[in-house]
Amino acid sequence: MTLNVGLITLLGVYCLHLPLGAAVLLGAILAPTDPVLASEVQLTDARDRDELRRALSGEAGFNDGTAFPFVMLGLGLLGLHDLGAGGWRWWTVDVCWAIFGGLGIGVVLGDVTGRIILHLRVRRQETVALDEYLLLGLIGLAYGTALMLHAYGFLAVFAAGVALRAIERRHGEKGSANKRPVTQEAEAHIENAKDPQLGPAYLAGAFLTFNEQLERILEVGMVVLIGAGLAFIGMPPAVWWFVPVLFLVVRPLSALPVWWTRRLTRKQMAGVAWFGLRGVGSIYYLMYAIEHGLPPELARSLTALTFGVVAASVVVHGVSVLPMLRLLQGKRQDGRAKEHEGEARRSGPIMRS
Repeated sequence: MTLNVGLITLLGVYCLHLPLGAAVLLGAILAPTDPVLASEVQLTDARDRDELRRALSGEAGFNDGTAFPFVMLGLGLLGLHDLGAGGWRWWTVDVCWAIFGGLGIGVVLGDVTGRIILHLRVRRQETVALDEYLLLGLIGLAYGTALMLHAYGFLAVFAAGVALRAIERRHGEKGSANKRPVTQEAEAHIENAKDPQLGPAYLAGAFLTFNEQLERILEVGMVVLIGAGLAFIGMPPAVWWFVPVLFLVVRPLSALPVWWTRRLTRKQMAGVAWFGLRGVGSIYYLMYAIEHGLPPELARSLTALTFGVVAASVVVHGVSVLPMLRLLQGKRQDGRAKEHEGEARRSGPIMRS
């Protein structure tokens, strides 16, 4: 993440001739990855051990929040945010507290919310509520609480989701070993939700199903937004060289520390180096900077560059994701797809959810 921001900053200063603050801001906007536009690279379930998917999903979830300190640094260098004498406020508030505070808030709220829901359903046999509203409520609670306490809402929501999945993992083996066939759909939903062993897996599955639906809505909305924005702003000439450099040079160089860990094979490293998808996070940070008083001319330049990069990522990464996964994972990917398909046919619609 830090290497990505640094390399884009160098490009912004020496090739795009941007002020230092604007170059840092551009790096923070374009560094975060976002797999919403290519859900095939996300983890499929809590027992998914594919290292490539784990790396890309973890990166996309965590770096959406860790980009925020660089956004605040760029705004501070432009005179739009107070960094404090010698940068003390940026280090203490924008880096240390906002990151770890956001993670802590999300973990606590996610764990407490999950435990309360399971207690009401399993111990007190309360009626199963609409899980979609529970998920939206948790997202709003985590995000709002983090903002109120001057922490990062993105990280709080991410940590809340991780805490919920941790509850599922603690009960996952028991739940998978005690699955039982069901016949009536409505009764099956209530039975699984209230079961002491199946309840955590049912709750996580219901949240994931609704989350996928939200992602599809975001995909359509973001593509329409980018298309309308590009039609209004236009495509700057710099995009034609900036995008290839970003995808083929900056992203692979930024992924080198992952290679040094020796946890991924060469094929998996190739996947990490290629799948630097840009999406909702970049648009969010751009709008955040504009809202905080970015000068109009600078705002127009950064908007054109950001929309151009995201549009290129939608096309290039979105089209290449399935062929690349087949190439990198080969027979293993095909075998796992057939295995999931067979499980889906055997388990039926209720247990599959």
